[in-house]
This record gives sequence, C-alpha cells and structure tokens, in this order.
Amino acid sequence: MDSQIRLRTGKAPSGASWLALSVFLLPLFALAQSPASRPAAAQTSAEKLASLNLDVARANPLALHAFLVRMPKGADLHVHLTGAVYAETFIRDAIEDHLCVDTRTFAFQKPQAAPAAGASEPTCAAGDVPVSKSLHDPDLYNGMVDAFSMRSFVPTAGVSAHDHFFDAFAKFGGTDRSHLGEWLDEVAARAAAQNEQYLELMYTPPYPHASALAGQVPWSDDFEQLRKSLLDGGIRDDVAMARETLDQGEAQRRQIEKCGQPDASPACNVEMRFLYQVLREAPKERVFAQTLLGFEIASADPLVVGINYVQPEDGQISMSDYGLHMRIVGFFHSDYPAVHISLHAGELAPGLVPPQGLCCHVRLAVEQAHAERIGHGVDVMYEDRQHDLLKEMAKLHVMVEINLSSNDAILGVSGKDHPFPIYRQFGVPVALSTDDEGVSRIDLTHEYVRAVETYGLHYADLKQMVRTSLEHSFLPGNSLWQNEDSFTQPVPSCAHEKLGADKPSAPCAAFLKSSEKASQQWELERRFDAFEFSF
Repeated sequence: MDSQIRLRTGKAPSGASWLALSVFLLPLFALAQSPASRPAAAQTSAEKLASLNLDVARANPLALHAFLVRMPKGADLHVHLTGAVYAETFIRDAIEDHLCVDTRTFAFQKPQAAPAAGASEPTCAAGDVPVSKSLHDPDLYNGMVDAFSMRSFVPTAGVSAHDHFFDAFAKFGGTDRSHLGEWLDEVAARAAAQNEQYLELMYTPPYPHASALAGQVPWSDDFEQLRKSLLDGGIRDDVAMARETLDQGEAQRRQIEKCGQPDASPACNVEMRFLYQVLREAPKERVFAQTLLGFEIASADPLVVGINYVQPEDGQISMSDYGLHMRIVGFFHSDYPAVHISLHAGELAPGLVPPQGLCCHVRLAVEQAHAERIGHGVDVMYEDRQHDLLKEMAKLHVMVEINLSSNDAILGVSGKDHPFPIYRQFGVPVALSTDDEGVSRIDLTHEYVRAVETYGLHYADLKQMVRTSLEHSFLPGNSLWQNEDSFTQPVPSCAHEKLGADKPSAPCAAFLKSSEKASQQWELERRFDAFEFSF
C-alpha cells in the first residue's frame, strides 16, 4: 500500500478512558445537529400539506412510493451509464449486433463470423449460441438477465454479491457503442418519469491513443515531465474522438425523443452532462495517461463537467496505488482548476480489506485530490480522526453521494451501520443517488422510499437533499442561493421573486440566463410549487 496510507495503532482504551471519551464525544454530537433540527424558514401551508401527506403515506410502502415518484428529485449525480441500463436493453442490442453468448457464463461473445448472405444468425464458437436464440429460450434469456444484474442473486460458496455485481459489467460489455443514444434515452426517460431534471453520467469514451502512449512513455515520478511527454506524444488526439462520441450519442438521444417536435418525449426535459471516468485498476502509467486525457476532455467539451475514478476500490491495484492516484488527481487539479472532481472514496467495509485499508481514503480524496464530492463514503467512521474529517467536510461543503441499495448489495452495509445519519448529524451535505440502477434493478424513487423507511426522514429532510443535489451539480454558473447549502435566501437579484415563477423580473431573468445551475434550481422550485399545491 502507498506509504501515505498507514494504520495508526495504539493501546486499547481502558474502561475509564472510554468513559472520558464518551464525555468528550457527546458535546460533539450535540453540536453536530441534523439539518432538520436547525432553525429554518417556516413551512408554507402547501409544504405543510405535502408533509402531512408524506406522514400518512409512510405507513404503507405502496402509498409511499406513489408519493415519492411524483415528488421533484432534482439531480442524480452518481450514475454509471452502462450500469444504469437494464439487462433487457443489452440483450436487445446484442441481437442487433449479431453477438453470441456463452451458455455457461451468460457472457456476450464476439462471433466467429457475421451472418452469411441471406442468413440472420452469426457463426458462434463451440459452447456459444446466438443471443437471438434467447427470444425462444426463456432459460437462456433469464440466465442473461440474472447474470447482468442482482435479480434473484443468492450468494454461494466463492461467489459473493460484491463479485457478482462487478462481474456483470464484463458480461454485457460487448455491445457496440453505436447504441449510446439509446442508452441515454433509456436513463433520461426513466428520470423524467420520476420527476428528475438533471443527470451526471459517468462514462469512458474510447481512448486508443492514450492507452498506447501509456505503454510507450516511461514512468516518471516527475509528474510535470510525464505530462509533457504524453502531450508531446499526441494524447490530445483522443479528445476529438471523445467529443464526437458524446455529441453523436446526445444527437441520437434527441432524435429518439423527438425533441423540438410537437410530440416530443418528456425525456427531452432531462438535462445530461458527463463525468469522464478513469479506470483505476490499471498500471499507474495508464491511470496517469487516462487522468490527463480526462482533464483535457473536460477542459474542451462542455458536455463533460468533471472526472471520477471507477472500478472496485478494494481491488489490489486500487488499494496499493490509492495514495498515488490521489496525488495524480491533485497534481492535475492545480493545472486544470476549472475541472470538477468527484471521487469514489470509502466504498469499503470491514473484512473487505485489512483494517489498515480503512484508514484514510475519504480523507486523501478530500485533502490531496481536492474532491468536491465523495461517492459512497461508507467507511468514514473507520478512518483516522473521523470526527475531524466530518467537520472538515462540512466546512468545505464536500457533498457525499449516498447509494443505499448499492452499499447494501456490494458491501453488506445498511440501516444503522450506514454513516448516512452521521453525515447529516455533522452537517455534511448529502444527496441520494442510484449508482447502477440497471444492475441493481432499482430507480431513484426506490432510494427515496428506502431512505424514508429506514431513517424516518421528513418532507423537509427530503426537500433539503433534493436542493442539495442541484446545489452540488457541476453545471456552470452561480447558485440561485446566496449562501452555500443554505436554502433560505436567494441571490439579491431574485430575492424578492416568487421562486420558480414563469415570469421573473428582468434582473432575476438576466441572472438565471447567465447560470445553467441557477436556471435548473429555479425550475426545481417551480416543480416543488406545483407538487405541493397538488394536495
């Protein structure tokens, strides 16, 4: 493991020491009030009605879902695009691509030969059959759905939920990128049906030149020299390819949804941006090269608003090189300060890695890599000086993307064992997200239902988190709100307006036009107003 990640050991506290520690911690927890317990603006009569309806609905899961599916949800900020697509879509795409499937593992395979003239089926290797056979073979079809997702999964000897989850991506990964627009439409349509308005999708466009360069340019601990060598080698050649891939996908999505036409799909109203995802379970040379490419793409393409590192955080390379990875991101942050950073950090639990592996991933992401958002953050209470870290995150307004179902399935962490209530207690901004809704067989409404049922959240808590999601989006422009993470006072130009009004004053309208973020926040207030007055 990187030299900066060390477990700080010491003697176990005696009984008297534990008593002293508890006396010390009680004031900390008293000071770290939850957002719901802090003074806030008085609820309007419409908000009170919505709150009462939630209180009634929480007694029945179906009624709760009916309430929450309609409630505005702002943004889903932690979404892996390929993980968000449902298995049934990948099967349909594989049939169009004339792929084969291994009947033992249910993984897509490239055919030995494309369909002959006048034929419809590819030539498959021994043990494989055309994916199209699944249309007439329910066992094959269901086997693929189960292999590509957590549906019906039951752990067996040697196959954990963690392993099944991450193995799914390689199994459905053979479909052609020409389907990108269809995938974008699927997640946008699902978001629109749940009253979401903005998505940040993690995706990795092709990077053939960067990958080749990584194997040709010798590693150097002099990051500036290494960066120069890669730029001189033409790593920017992949920037145009990435932009073209994303532009074509977005154009295809808009075409599918008939945007701009009288019969346009509601999905057209869902705004999308991308986070360039770096694959961290790779040699350090490739991670460095891909990180550089990600910062270059995010600097050049307005559709790409930031970067993130992906793949299992408990992987051998991810663990051993974690400190190095955070220094790499921190280095590029100084050269590309306008590029936003959200990082998977703390997607770990006791037993998954050695105890020393839990010491400081969230801290390094915040302090070394300058992450503005943390994805998961599940192991935060096992980190060194965890209370200091939580207070630092609250002070810096580092938001945590909370993925309840994913954390339960992959890490076995849920309920009172999840740090979600502790983040809120310390005033760390949080928002719910889906992670991989296709693999998990969920949607964002499911996560809200789970949060309300598990943690007894009230309507004010939900509204706070929804507003937080857009407040911490990486959309360009200033926030609608005067003070960060305080949703009581709009900026001066809109301070005397009815929030979400169709016709704001000229100064307010000019401000909204200047900021994509504020414009989306204004739309959220309009949606809340409509939702609350529906009761």
